[in-house]
Amino acid sequence: MPHLKSRLLKNRLFLIASLLIFLIGGGFGYWQWGISSDNEGVLVTLVIDGDTIEIEGGERVRYLGINAPEPAEEYGVEAFEANKSLVAGKRVTLEADIQDKDEYGRLLRYVYIDDVMVNAELVREGYAYSYSRPPNIKYQEMFLQLENEARDRKLGLWLSKG
Repeated sequence: MPHLKSRLLKNRLFLIASLLIFLIGGGFGYWQWGISSDNEGVLVTLVIDGDTIEIEGGERVRYLGINAPEPAEEYGVEAFEANKSLVAGKRVTLEADIQDKDEYGRLLRYVYIDDVMVNAELVREGYAYSYSRPPNIKYQEMFLQLENEARDRKLGLWLSKG
């Protein structure tokens, strides 16, 4: 019995510590995570599709943690338009995770416009879904939660899905 009480205490302490870290880190809120206040960002010169942009200097940026349908796929045009309305011609701030670039040479980033994480906003509105590709999984739990909420509300991609 003392072993069981010890385990329960350790579990409670772990849960309390996790909750504190979660709350101090901003919970699932995606406003202002990883943003440097003195970073003026980079200009988006072209929106490629629902999860890829081109920035000044010609570099392409692939949004981390999400995947949107390609323009030729079902709901791809809507995903492209949603991304375009958020970032086209605007200055964005980029946040890296573990890997800098993908196999196609694109920067892998979380993208912010003002204080809003674009990756998360696209998932929240149903224009993209969570796409886990380790080791870049910093916000994956948040993306999964946002996808589930969009699915429950039958938004975007989930409109016609049962």
